[in-house]
Amino acid sequence: MEDSRKIKKEEENRKHRVIERIEEIIRIEFLKKLPEANAKELEFAVARAVSEMVAPGWREGYFSKERKAYYFSAEYLIGRMVYHNLHALGVIREIEELLQERGVDFAGMQDVEAAVIGNGGLGRLAACFMDSAAVMEVPMIGYGIKYRYGLFYQKIENGFQVEVVDDWKSDTNPWFYRREADSVLVSFAGQTVRAVPYDMPVIGYRSNRVNNLRLWQAQALQEFDFQRFNDGDYYGAVEERFQAEMITYVLYPNDSTEEGKRLRLKQQYFFSSASLQDMLNRYWQKYETEDMEQFVETTAVQLNDTHPVVAIPEFIRLMMNRGIAFEDAFLMAQDIFSYTNHTIMAEALERWDKRIFKSLLPDVYAVIKKINKRLLKEFDGSEDIGELEIIHNGEIHMARLAIYCSSYVNGVAQIHTDILKNREMKAWYKHYPDRFQNKTNGVAQRRWVALSNREFAALITEKIGDGWIRDFSQISRIEPYIGDDEFVRRFGEVKHARKMKLAEYIKKRDGFYVNPNTVFDIQIKRLHEYKRQLLNAFAIMDLYFRMKEGGLQDLPPITFIFGSKAAPGYYIAKSIIKYINEVARIIAQDSEVNGRMAVYFVSNYDVPYAEKLFPAADISEQISTAGTEASGTGNMKFMMNGAVTLGTYDGANVEIFEQAGEGNNYVFGARVEELEEMGDKYNPRKVYKSNPRLKRVVDTLVDGTLSDNGTGMFQALYDSLLSKDRGAAADQYKVLLDFEDYTKKKLEVLSDCRDSMAFWRKCLYNVARSGKFSSDRCILEYADDIWRVSSKRPNE
Repeated sequence: MEDSRKIKKEEENRKHRVIERIEEIIRIEFLKKLPEANAKELEFAVARAVSEMVAPGWREGYFSKERKAYYFSAEYLIGRMVYHNLHALGVIREIEELLQERGVDFAGMQDVEAAVIGNGGLGRLAACFMDSAAVMEVPMIGYGIKYRYGLFYQKIENGFQVEVVDDWKSDTNPWFYRREADSVLVSFAGQTVRAVPYDMPVIGYRSNRVNNLRLWQAQALQEFDFQRFNDGDYYGAVEERFQAEMITYVLYPNDSTEEGKRLRLKQQYFFSSASLQDMLNRYWQKYETEDMEQFVETTAVQLNDTHPVVAIPEFIRLMMNRGIAFEDAFLMAQDIFSYTNHTIMAEALERWDKRIFKSLLPDVYAVIKKINKRLLKEFDGSEDIGELEIIHNGEIHMARLAIYCSSYVNGVAQIHTDILKNREMKAWYKHYPDRFQNKTNGVAQRRWVALSNREFAALITEKIGDGWIRDFSQISRIEPYIGDDEFVRRFGEVKHARKMKLAEYIKKRDGFYVNPNTVFDIQIKRLHEYKRQLLNAFAIMDLYFRMKEGGLQDLPPITFIFGSKAAPGYYIAKSIIKYINEVARIIAQDSEVNGRMAVYFVSNYDVPYAEKLFPAADISEQISTAGTEASGTGNMKFMMNGAVTLGTYDGANVEIFEQAGEGNNYVFGARVEELEEMGDKYNPRKVYKSNPRLKRVVDTLVDGTLSDNGTGMFQALYDSLLSKDRGAAADQYKVLLDFEDYTKKKLEVLSDCRDSMAFWRKCLYNVARSGKFSSDRCILEYADDIWRVSSKRPNE
């Protein structure tokens, strides 16, 4: 009780200090009174005021001598930080009220640009982990790249995805602080650039810990060549600057060309080398010793997927440059590094052409050759050598490099880890079984419920208190209330209110009118064939045809919402976007059906959109082919916000079904064991011919029902399902195989929505049993089992 009163008093003092400092900053920086400030000026003032307040703890955490975790990730999809940080300080509601009293539109800051330094689940997971580490007082520093333009801004024009530059005003984002004095040099063959760090405080909710996110931006050693300018070579005068800055311009440059591959490898090496140099410089500064023993004892590096794996040979190279023998440096690397695998997709298990790698990073390549030689000696005569060799068939296998040189390797859902151990990395597991762990992903309930769904958060807190915000295991305490009709009705009212807010937001951003008095069936995730947005679209077309024939009269009105980006060079994925938009068009134009169902593809799906979409959903579409999705985190966000899962036995879906019960969700599709048994015997054309409804839907790709505007996109989709001539198995991701079971379950969940009270109870059971899926639980497992760093649990 005494601690509670102390916290309340600190928050009371804090809010007044913050508001006074905001007023002062607005006055000094912009020569304005507070009510005159626009949204960007207000965010600037809030950011500066908050950063000043946490600066002592920020510095203490950064320079402390304790053992730390260093998180290397190519992405951090952090979104807008202003509301998050005020919430973390426990003053968001009070600051909102005080600003409104002064005539300031607090909600206006929703329109400022969100930081675009990530793309999908990988980057959002990294952001959730940074949040949870600060809350659980885990000493952690995040390292990545400060992309100037992010991935791309997606427009939908005539149903096609169009990519344009996404300028998130990175140079003026007030949460990042440039640390020029900590700059380091990074060299490639024929080029040396300066890596300039930008720091952002990571503030833990009601925590004493402030961690640091450090992102690197590339800069030329000589930004302007005055002599070349004087000689009339105006482009040459800035060529060095352009070549350097290009490294950190765009997240994931298109690597379908050799130049694209070289640029992507440059990015990965650039931030990995800069981060290691930074860690070493800080170590030598703190400990004033050249002895590396304490560095190993106080350092744990987590590699978030294969993008930063080049850090391992770079670390060994840096040690060898200081006179440390290769074998000693290798053993140090094994002690320091651990690797998280996020996928079994071949394109994500990076392999570099050794010719490209050697030409760009000759010294690092020499180290990889030494590592490979060591491996060959260790496994001399092994029958598995072809699956273990790091340099194999002219390629450098980065996942193999990571496994061999790490202390631990983890998957991100139990089924994913089992697939790694039993299939994809079976040879490695046979030799190093103790290295493999599972760490099922999680998401931060503070961002995805407490902030994004404040109405629902208030209802939960009214019943069980606010302890769940910091200790999400407490969410189970709402389960006894699921039998209370009044509580269930109030949940339904919250859900409708969130649909209203989403409808307003979609109208504002995309110009669509969405009926909030409908069932919201939502699929939002990166566009990839294995995620099977095409299966969803086919099922919708099947519903459409059946409604046209006078069937399905008992279904409630339905709104299907898609949100997704396709990689610029991924032709099939972009074809699926066009198909979905054609499905939306034909339904919208048909007066016999458009009052009963509607389809919308929202453009430029991002964190601000996600914060509106997750709370409004009734049905969460998690329909990837079994054995392809490593984990997923969108499924967890939907679950926490009270949506049922319509999904396969894949990724974290399996654990969601275990926790919430299959009776409260809708499971379909072939399972991993069935697909493995089926192997090459699967005949998609036979399935296609044997099901008239399926054939009718698939034929819309080529029979003129829908138009791809003469691009040939739909023919390519058709061929991908039924022809083996494209260099891969036809219907590689079993869209046709699962169609019948999927449509059956889709009709079942839609029919169940007619009984609102019973359906809402299913939704609430999902919420009550979602405690496992907090990133707080996950980060504590990493801290205890892999990094061996300190932490502070909620009850400590």
